[in-house]
Amino acid sequence: MKRVVVTGMGAITPIGLTVDEYWESLKAGRIGFGEITCFDPADYKVKVAAQVKDFDPLNYMDRKAAKRMEAFAQYAVAATHEAFRQSGLDMEKEDPYRVGCYVGSGVGSLQSIEREYKKLLDKGPSRVNLLLVPQMITNMAAGNITIQFGIKGKSINIATACATGTHNIGEAFHAIQHGECDVIVAGGTENAITPISIAGFTSLTALSTRNDPERCSIPFDKDRDGFVIGDGAGIVILEELEHAEARGAKILAEVVGYGATSDAYHITSPAEDGKGAENAMLFALRDAGVSPEEIPYINAHGTSTHHNDLFETRAIKSAFGDHAYDMKINSTKSMIGHLLGAAGAVEFIACVLQMNHGYIHQTVGLTQPDEELDLDYVQGHGVEAEIEYALSNSLAFGGHNASLLIKKYHG
Repeated sequence: MKRVVVTGMGAITPIGLTVDEYWESLKAGRIGFGEITCFDPADYKVKVAAQVKDFDPLNYMDRKAAKRMEAFAQYAVAATHEAFRQSGLDMEKEDPYRVGCYVGSGVGSLQSIEREYKKLLDKGPSRVNLLLVPQMITNMAAGNITIQFGIKGKSINIATACATGTHNIGEAFHAIQHGECDVIVAGGTENAITPISIAGFTSLTALSTRNDPERCSIPFDKDRDGFVIGDGAGIVILEELEHAEARGAKILAEVVGYGATSDAYHITSPAEDGKGAENAMLFALRDAGVSPEEIPYINAHGTSTHHNDLFETRAIKSAFGDHAYDMKINSTKSMIGHLLGAAGAVEFIACVLQMNHGYIHQTVGLTQPDEELDLDYVQGHGVEAEIEYALSNSLAFGGHNASLLIKKYHG
């Protein structure tokens, strides 16, 4: 099996438009929540979200390209620009058919559907935008990345709701391991703060209705009442180790394990015993040949819903036994909300950053964990720590579970 490393990262988030800004905000415990401004939420029960702020697509692409993309694709292209810059990858020196793209979105562009459906009703079918379909479909993030960067290898859009980003990175990791590509651009992107999305998730009782930016996303807390939708993108450059070394790339981390399972239980609720999530974690460890006792830290899915936080905690206890009480566990969603298809990718980036800086960020807003939630969720403040391995979890509607294991790179 070939070894796979991370050589570049890019992030568009509610708390920063670059990886550096994102990291500074994570360290500071800065939250990205506020009243929804992309539409009038007056008639909605939920009025708070984690929006991307001050994003200008023209900083990353020309006006013509920007007009042909919806925001979820723009975010992905923007994050890819940053990831390419950090990696130093030069497509003119690469075989483009050995460079792939695994970037997904959970929902694509609901905005274009809402906009054009209104036009259909008001003005008739002949007035619907000819670009509706190529703007709304989820694979257009990957498609536009390949066009913008000249990538001609395997291009995939895995869409598994909240596990999208993690599945794309995991499947890209295995593709490089098996020699299908030398380099893969991987991750997830989302722009789902729309009227129909907020209304739909509210009907599911999945969203926090507290509408208090300071207390709306509080994973593991006894007062949690749902998640907060966020927007953004996370993109990483995965590369075969020898290929990265040959071009003198700076290596940020090594990907060593990936596990994926299905609950086969319920369309929205995780399995109560946590067995699906447990086995995803154990499969990732087995993939890497690492024992549970070697893992010091988990970036939890940690959505701030009652079921997720409880059942994920059960899964961690079952997978790690007594060692679960020695581990640090945090939720990046306590600051950025739930980025749906982008969540796993942005949280993977958080894992790499924490590993390289020796610092585990706090779970912001956690003041009193629920009775059964008795692990170390990094409450109150972040902690300095040596992180040899980091495990990142994503658990999605439909019962999709995915875990990624990264290792500190020592050369």
